[in-house]
Formats: sequence, C-alpha cells, structure tokens
Amino acid sequence: MKPLYETTIINTGGRQGEVYSEDNIFFMDVAKPAALGGSPTTATNPEQLFAAGYSACFNSALELVLEHAKVKVEKTEVKATISLLGDKENGGVKLAARLEVDITGLDDEQKHVYVEKAHDYCPYSKAVKNSIDVEIVIL
Repeated sequence: MKPLYETTIINTGGRQGEVYSEDNIFFMDVAKPAALGGSPTTATNPEQLFAAGYSACFNSALELVLEHAKVKVEKTEVKATISLLGDKENGGVKLAARLEVDITGLDDEQKHVYVEKAHDYCPYSKAVKNSIDVEIVIL
C-alpha cells in the first residue's frame, strides 16, 4: 500500500546525541534526563518526543471525528504524559501513557463518546494497543 505520508528521522549518539531529518528541517539535541542520571539541559529526550507526537496525533484524531460528526466545540486539548517504567518481566524498561483530554463545549457523555472514537482512530493509539498501558482521563 502506498503511504499517505512518511518521514525519516536519524539518531546519532542515542540518548546523548541528536535527532534530525534527512532534509535538516528537523534537528534537536537529545540528552538523558536528570531523573535518569543526566545533567539538567534544554535538550529533548525520546519520551518527550513520543509525548509530543501522541498528543498532537490524538488531538488531530479527536478534531477529525468531531468534524465528521458535525459537532462544534470551543476547544480541544490533549496532554500526554509518557512514563518510563521498570519492566519486571525482563529487568528492562517499558513505556506507559496517560492522556488527559479536555473538550470545551460538550457535556460529559458526549466527551466520552468522541474520545473513544478518537482513540479507535488515532494511529498512535493503534500502534501502542496491547503493547503499553494507556490511561485516558477525560476532563
């Protein structure tokens, strides 16, 4: 199947390096967070990049399902928190996600309906389904 869109990002240096696109439009320094033994820095890390992507993707999915249903709202907001957890199965680490979703202009019942539809539609949600714990909190 032909992709609708694709992009490539390259990393050098792992958590103490950089990430960049082949065309150099995207470039960010990557550093280990202080909580994991790194030094305080303004550089990003894989968990922040994942949180940014998931929140933007989920909010786009939410706006799309609302648009398709012809539902007008004042504002949508998705806050993604990505956690790096110890993995008891193999002694490694694993991810977990918490999405806090706010839709201004809908009642609670409608919020639940459209957030669930967005979760079913969102490519990030599909990608992590059955592989990481995802908690969705509707505000």
